[in-house]
Amino acid sequence: MINLGTKKLGTPGWRNQKTLSDETLKNIYGEEAQQYFTQNNSTPFVFSDSKSFDLIELEQLLQAVGWGRRPLRRVKRALANSLLKVGLWQHDPKFPRLIGFARCTGDGVIDATIWDVANNPVYQGYGLGKKLMSYLMRTLKREGISRVTLFADSDVITFYK
Repeated sequence: MINLGTKKLGTPGWRNQKTLSDETLKNIYGEEAQQYFTQNNSTPFVFSDSKSFDLIELEQLLQAVGWGRRPLRRVKRALANSLLKVGLWQHDPKFPRLIGFARCTGDGVIDATIWDVANNPVYQGYGLGKKLMSYLMRTLKREGISRVTLFADSDVITFYK
């Protein structure tokens, strides 16, 4: 396990005329949702810890990153028992696309463990994985959780450094 500590979320990405209104952001993605733009993409990406997940879409994302299939009923239970679940969506007014995901478990007071972190390979290399982790860490810190560990396979640890 790696102790990730807490780091501040970086400055917002490239802003443009397609910024979502606060009302749209709240209605589609929830209260604490945040939008982010990359230099290469004018469509906003949105981080949210309150928008619900479509289990089929989540399964497709996890398969895209090379994870094996998991029974959907067990995934549903794992999500229900998670302390925090964060999604990263590429915004589309009709059908937002889930492109990133992270979840953690913990006691809700002192400790949390980050388990599943996935970023669709099509969107890797834009800094979205780092932003996803920063959003997750900031949310945990806001909840007063000061000790965060990461559970990851040894061959992907460099991704988190």
